Amino acid sequence: MKILKTSLLIALCLMAGSTVFAAGQQDSEATTLTLMLNFQSTEAVTAAFEEVIADFHSANPSIKIDLISGTSDYEALMKSKMATNDLPDMWSTHGWSVLRYSEYLMPLEDQEWVSRLHPAIKPVVTDDQGHIYVLPVDVDMAGVAYNKTILADAGVKVEDLKTWKDLYAAMDKVKAMGVTPVHIGGKDSWTVGNFFDWAAPAVYVTDPNNYSGDELVNGSFDTDKWEILAGLMKEMNENGYLNVDNLTSTYSDSARALAVGDAAFTFLGNYVLAEAWTFNPKADLGFFPVPAYYEGDSPSLISGERSTVGIWKDTPNAEACKTFLDFLAIAENAAKIAGSNGIPAGLIDAESDTGKLKADYIKWADASAFPYFDRAFLPSGMWDTMCSTGAGILSGDMSTEDAAAKMKEDFTRMYK
Repeated sequence: MKILKTSLLIALCLMAGSTVFAAGQQDSEATTLTLMLNFQSTEAVTAAFEEVIADFHSANPSIKIDLISGTSDYEALMKSKMATNDLPDMWSTHGWSVLRYSEYLMPLEDQEWVSRLHPAIKPVVTDDQGHIYVLPVDVDMAGVAYNKTILADAGVKVEDLKTWKDLYAAMDKVKAMGVTPVHIGGKDSWTVGNFFDWAAPAVYVTDPNNYSGDELVNGSFDTDKWEILAGLMKEMNENGYLNVDNLTSTYSDSARALAVGDAAFTFLGNYVLAEAWTFNPKADLGFFPVPAYYEGDSPSLISGERSTVGIWKDTPNAEACKTFLDFLAIAENAAKIAGSNGIPAGLIDAESDTGKLKADYIKWADASAFPYFDRAFLPSGMWDTMCSTGAGILSGDMSTEDAAAKMKEDFTRMYK
């Protein structure tokens, strides 16, 4: 009997050891994928990606996702990685899936989810040969983000903000209340460049009588028009329309300022509203089309990529990456990520929770929409110049003429 008990104990130990070994072997054989996002760790959309990734790993324990959130130098980092051909398995293309990253990405037009792409985003992510290189989880459709309570208290109706002249008048009323009219989180330099992406279409392309889009695409840069744009930023700064810490505050500060009523406007996408609601869920916020610059023109919206994920063409883990994109394309998952940005989903069967913004999306459904200016009309690499010259205007280190000259210099160099 004693011998029997001993034998049974040894057998159980061996079985337990085999189970531990098998589990350890399974972990060691797990495929690890690297996913780089341009979104920072504090953004609501990053948290949404983390949730979806956790669900993915539960459903696919043999595949792990190493999520790397972005920093303010994400674009420079990706350029460096492209130069050395040392890229992650997957990354977000921040509006440049076709023009900048396509030669490094795997064509995906044969994937099942392509048939479900929203008609508003499919042309944006498709090149001239019909190739699609990313899964667009959502559709960026935005204007000027604003605090509705502040404007109501100031007696301003966004329907009346047809031109920049109207917008300036509204800023004067907000300023008279002791509230900052416009918040810029310039420590995150991309927020400075984003102002130009929002304002530039009205100066260069939305007005048929002042259209310069063809000239830009063909390599001709109008410095006079850029001086107008730089002048708008300079005037807002000199008129006290901007937060005084516009070069040391952050994107998160802009979201918070809108949420708590410290600022009325910000020139950022609707993702800033989703972020603002994390600070104050009861804040009454919305968006309206960017005012026209020229008399007779109409206000317009900005559209393009927001949350997109592509696969490196040279990844050794292509099938695992496709499995992850398939999971990301499940309606529930796409809706979760799109909802975190407060924008529509990029798949027709996914209904994101635009909840508080639904009325605004309906209200401005007929407004003209134009792509992000730098993505459609400037050479790759000009984004950094937009950000740096804007910062130069805000600091007083550059004149509007200096900013326009630098833009033309870099435009000419990068166009070739």
